[in-house]
Amino acid sequence: MTFVVLFSAPYMLPRRHHFQPLLESYGIDVLAAAVEERLSEEELLAYAAQYDGTICGDDRYTARVLEACAPRLKVISKWGSGVDSIDHQAAARLGIQVYRTPNAFTLPVADTVLGYMLAFARRQPWMDRAMKAGHWEKIPGRSLSECTLGVVGVGNIGKAVIRRARAFGMHILGNDIVEIAPDFIVENQVEMTSLVDLLQRSDFVSLNCDLNPTSYHLINEQTLRLMKPNAVLINAARGAVVDEQALIHALQNGQIGGAALDVFEQEPLPPNSPLLKMDQVMLAPHNANSSPSAWERVHRNTLRNLLQGLGIACEDLEERYQHFCEKK
Repeated sequence: MTFVVLFSAPYMLPRRHHFQPLLESYGIDVLAAAVEERLSEEELLAYAAQYDGTICGDDRYTARVLEACAPRLKVISKWGSGVDSIDHQAAARLGIQVYRTPNAFTLPVADTVLGYMLAFARRQPWMDRAMKAGHWEKIPGRSLSECTLGVVGVGNIGKAVIRRARAFGMHILGNDIVEIAPDFIVENQVEMTSLVDLLQRSDFVSLNCDLNPTSYHLINEQTLRLMKPNAVLINAARGAVVDEQALIHALQNGQIGGAALDVFEQEPLPPNSPLLKMDQVMLAPHNANSSPSAWERVHRNTLRNLLQGLGIACEDLEERYQHFCEKK
C-alpha cells in the first residue's frame, strides 16, 4: 500500500532531497508544501483529504482542518515539542494520532535565555553598536550575581535555565501550576512563589511554560504593571503567552526596562511591528532551538513517529537514515 505524506516542516524542507528518498523507500509518496514558517488553516484546507500523514511544524491543525482531512489523515508527526497549534480534542475524536518529540530543545533554549540575560546585564550589544557609530561610551552594566531571576514554568527548560543561572550566583524565584520536585528546589536554592511576587521582585523574567488555556496572555497589561521599571522580560516559549500589544505599550511607556523575544503572536513578525524599532528590545526569528545535534535527533524521531503512526515497520530506520540522509 502506498501512503501520501504532506511534508511541511520548515526545518526539514531544506533537506527534502535526503528525506524524500528515505520515505519513498518505505512506499511513501511525498507531497511537499511551500511554507515559510507555518501553514495557515486556509492553506491546509487546500490539501484536505489528499494525504494519509504529515510531517509538520506549527501548522494550524484546527478542528475545521482535521474534519476536512479525515478519515484519510491517520497521523500528524510534529517536528519539535510544541503542539499547541493542533486541536487535540478534535484529533482524538477523529482517531488521528498526534506525535511530537518532548524535551527536544532544552539545552539550546536554556543557553539562549542565559545569552539574553548576559547581553542585557553586561550591555555588550549596546556598547558594540555605540563603538561602531564612533562613540566611546562606557554603558553601566550589572553582574548577574547581583540580579534576581524569575522563571515562569519550571519544566525541563525552566530547570535547565535555573541550573545555568545558579552557576552565575543569581537569586532564583520559580513559579509553576504543578508541584516541583522538592530535591530540585533544595539543590538549586529555588524560592517557589506566586506569579505576582515573582514579577514584583525579579530583574529578569524568563517565560518557559507551555502555551495552554492557563498561560495564554499570562503576561498582559495587569501583570506587566507588577514588574520593576528596569526589569527585562525574556520569552523563548510561545508568542501567545504574552499579550504583544500590552508589552509594546509597556515598553513605550517605560514600565519595564526591556525585552528579549524569540517568539511572537504572529510569525514572521510583521514588518510594521513597533518592536523592530525599539532599542531596548532584542529579537530573534523563533530560533532558540538552533542546535545541529538536537535537530538531527528530532529529524529521526519525527520520521520514526510518522512511520509508526502509519503502521509501517521501521526497525531499520537508523540504517536507512544513514544511507539516505548522512551522505557527504
